[in-house]
Amino acid sequence: MHAAVFLDRDGTINEEMGYINHLDRFVLLPGAAEAIRRINESGLKTVVVTNQSGAARGYFPLEIIEQVHEKMCRLLREEGATLDGIYTCVHAPAGKEQHGGCECRKPRIGMMLQAARELQLDLESSYVVGDRFKDVEMARNGGAKAVLVLTGYGKGELGLLGPTSNVQADFVAADLSEAVDWILADMMRKQAEQER
Repeated sequence: MHAAVFLDRDGTINEEMGYINHLDRFVLLPGAAEAIRRINESGLKTVVVTNQSGAARGYFPLEIIEQVHEKMCRLLREEGATLDGIYTCVHAPAGKEQHGGCECRKPRIGMMLQAARELQLDLESSYVVGDRFKDVEMARNGGAKAVLVLTGYGKGELGLLGPTSNVQADFVAADLSEAVDWILADMMRKQAEQER
């Protein structure tokens, strides 16, 4: 079983642009590729989990999601970084039910469970990094540690939702690079405790 870092996409890896309905709107955040390369080098699996309801809402065709992910992987490869998996919820919230009728829309853990089955992941040894409190909530639901980044919606969510949220991040990071710093330090701390 492997530990993993589950990464949100928009606002965490790439600039938050609202719905990405064209390839030109996908722009990596500074330092994101290097941060992912450091995860790769640590031996942790790197998995993207992303809600992309724009297709279900009719804002763009499903093919755009695949094209964006191909571009993301290409840009990451150019900087020596790779992803072990990409899991996407394409469902829109349904009616008054808060997270839609599916089991994969964050903060539900369907994408984490699928990744765990396919990649032999230990969720309780894993981490979730994202810019929304639904990422933090998903981490809690899956038994993983949570890091909230202040890129994308992070700063606003921390200010507006942070004081009243029932779930809190284990760490708040300026960006993905600082999140990876904390994760790698936490892994080293856990390893040192096990060796005692």
